[in-house]
Amino acid sequence: MDPSLQDRQKATVGRYAAKFVEDGMSVGLGTGSTVEWTVLALAERGLSLTCVATSVSTQRLAIENGLDVVTPGEVGRLDVAIDGADEVDPDFNLTKGGGGALAREKIVASMTDRFVVVVDGTKRRPHLGVFPLPVEVLEFGADIVAVRLRDLGASDVTRRLVSSDNGNPILDAAFGRIDDPPGLAVALQAIPGIVEHGIFPGDMVERVVAAQGDDVVELVRG
Repeated sequence: MDPSLQDRQKATVGRYAAKFVEDGMSVGLGTGSTVEWTVLALAERGLSLTCVATSVSTQRLAIENGLDVVTPGEVGRLDVAIDGADEVDPDFNLTKGGGGALAREKIVASMTDRFVVVVDGTKRRPHLGVFPLPVEVLEFGADIVAVRLRDLGASDVTRRLVSSDNGNPILDAAFGRIDDPPGLAVALQAIPGIVEHGIFPGDMVERVVAAQGDDVVELVRG
């Protein structure tokens, strides 16, 4: 895809998603270049919001633009959460964590019944697995987890040079085509030492707001 088109798409869908937010709401703010546009659009509207950020970078951007950011425990439940994805399949299963915030992103997504995913046109795929699966792990068990990931079918496991915002290592596991994302998610959850993995099952997602050329399409689950 033409990089300039991709940039336009990110801005378009990111700003579009701000329409799901109304004055007085509690809002989960995701991480990444697309959701940055959502944060800016919300700030421009001057709404009174209570926000929970999924990363240090998002928290900084939100506060710099006048949004009120609190911890998850201070709000409990969210009216809506808006976040991006690295991949989306036709069943709304996601791969997330390219920015390293997958654990916090999953916590925030679990705090609402309205999880809205915003993606440019490159992120919709017939199946997950083109993008390596991010896995946040405990330092103590990082090497053992890497072995277990290979046992599950990963052809390669690499460790990132940068840790997560939680201070934990992140492994990128190349599984190739993932035909059963929920099944792989269950298998990953059973591995001791994994803090969180980047598969977000489709039943977490209310809708996907996706760019299609210079237009926006809303895909609603069910």
